[in-house]
Amino acid sequence: MASKICNPLSIFFILLFSSIAFSDTISPNPVTTTSPGTACKSTPDPTYCRSVLPTQNGNVYDYARFSVRKSLLQSRKFSNLINIYLQQRRSTLSPTAIRALQDCQSLSDLNFDFLSSSFQTVNKTAKFLPNLQADNIQTLLSAILTNQQTCLDGLKDISSANGVTIPISNDTKLYSVSLAFFTKGWVPKTKPKASFHNNLHPSFRNGRLPLKMSSKTRAIYESVSRRKLLQSNQVGENVVVRDIVTVSQDGSGNFTTINDAIAAAPNKSVSTDGYFLIYVTAGVYEEYVNIDKKKTYLMMIGDGINKTIITGNHSVVDGWTTFGSPTLAVVGQGFVGVNMTIRNTAGAIKHQAVALRNGADLSTFYSCSFEGYQDTLYTHSLRQFYRECDIYGTVDFIFGNAKVVFQNCNLYPRLPMSGQFNAITAQGRTDPNQDTGTSIHNCTIKASDDLASSNGTVSTYLGRPWKEYSRTVYMQTFMDNVVDGSGWRAWDGEFALSTLYYAEFNNTGPGSNTDGRVTWQGYHVINATDAANFTVSNFLLGDNWLPQTGVSYANNLINN
Repeated sequence: MASKICNPLSIFFILLFSSIAFSDTISPNPVTTTSPGTACKSTPDPTYCRSVLPTQNGNVYDYARFSVRKSLLQSRKFSNLINIYLQQRRSTLSPTAIRALQDCQSLSDLNFDFLSSSFQTVNKTAKFLPNLQADNIQTLLSAILTNQQTCLDGLKDISSANGVTIPISNDTKLYSVSLAFFTKGWVPKTKPKASFHNNLHPSFRNGRLPLKMSSKTRAIYESVSRRKLLQSNQVGENVVVRDIVTVSQDGSGNFTTINDAIAAAPNKSVSTDGYFLIYVTAGVYEEYVNIDKKKTYLMMIGDGINKTIITGNHSVVDGWTTFGSPTLAVVGQGFVGVNMTIRNTAGAIKHQAVALRNGADLSTFYSCSFEGYQDTLYTHSLRQFYRECDIYGTVDFIFGNAKVVFQNCNLYPRLPMSGQFNAITAQGRTDPNQDTGTSIHNCTIKASDDLASSNGTVSTYLGRPWKEYSRTVYMQTFMDNVVDGSGWRAWDGEFALSTLYYAEFNNTGPGSNTDGRVTWQGYHVINATDAANFTVSNFLLGDNWLPQTGVSYANNLINN
């Protein structure tokens, strides 16, 4: 049986059903009215779009509200379907199938949350939104499609889940319609003018986080911090810490495990509350750490790379889904991770084995190391920023469909299994209206020690297209001779070669020469104007949320 819906939610759905019933008769407003058939031409699948819209003429705002409302209802129906499926068939399902369905369950719950937020916005206004507000909703609607694809990917080889895959595919088409209409009706056609000057945000002091605390919290922090990250002359006004706990394996702190510290954090904090800071002292923590959607605005600081280490070894070969294999999984909005190593030790032989899976909106990692082989860093969805991090891996070792910028990071291709090649990125954009992509800015690509000392027969590529609209940009990045001259590698024949967007701008080093690059329709060598679209300021709108993290960043292109 599906879980019982509480009274407030029941009232919400009664109103929502009523709204949909009346919306079949669409009321024109001063915005241009068109037929459903004409409106659907702006969506990726016009035939499907026309099949779900009412027959009356309307405008883009009418159609968007209708499709978002219908999407919201479908998301709850699908969540109930998964619950019933798990309850009724658990005894006949394999452990892998159960894990895949549980992934779908958590993803569908997120979709309901995201659609609820989106509906509140589209129901209030019928005009272009300010850039940040439009970006918020477009990001959520993009993530919904990512969640659907993740669920589908997890179930694709599980024959016992056939009753679930068809609803997933149909709902995905509906969500795509919602995103297309929102993009057309609410997203401004022009964005702020890109600037090209170097602007290093000054919130960082001498490489240390500026933290604002109460005197009590400050005393606790200073008494436990071995690295003395906080100094009296380095306190800034940007980062507010509401409380602090310490994790130490020797029992000298508040907790001996990271998960216990996370459980003690308040639920559903907002940015103005300040961060709940978890200080993790040096040690090897063999635990699978999960920061779920309720644990928002956590900051986790370790004692440094290779000093505070979180490690695990889950992998696809051992029966886990890729989505379910991470050592550290983050979903809670506003997470900040500093001075840690996140490691998956399954090894190349176990194939997909994730160190970090990040689906946390407005999340930031600074001075962290992510170590694995295939699928090391899963930048799953929403808006993310990485600064001065080290990422090690082999096949597709930075993958996912987030809206993400890597800045001043070190990317280390490792020695893969015999017969394998390295692909640094595998970006997973599935819909042309998704605002997602991977931007790699002012980073360094060098072979790891094991690859550098090998016989040199392993090819390393900048990326390959995991999904049809894959989008990845390298800007002002040093590429050592480990990078193959062709630059990029196809996924499967001609798949996505005309629909992807891969670009390079002003990179340096022996592997950066673009003369021998692929000649695909979707590959570009771009100029500064185009590159500026993928900076922190323009791609992430990072000036609106990164300062509160205390992490330094260059918001535009770097002046050399």
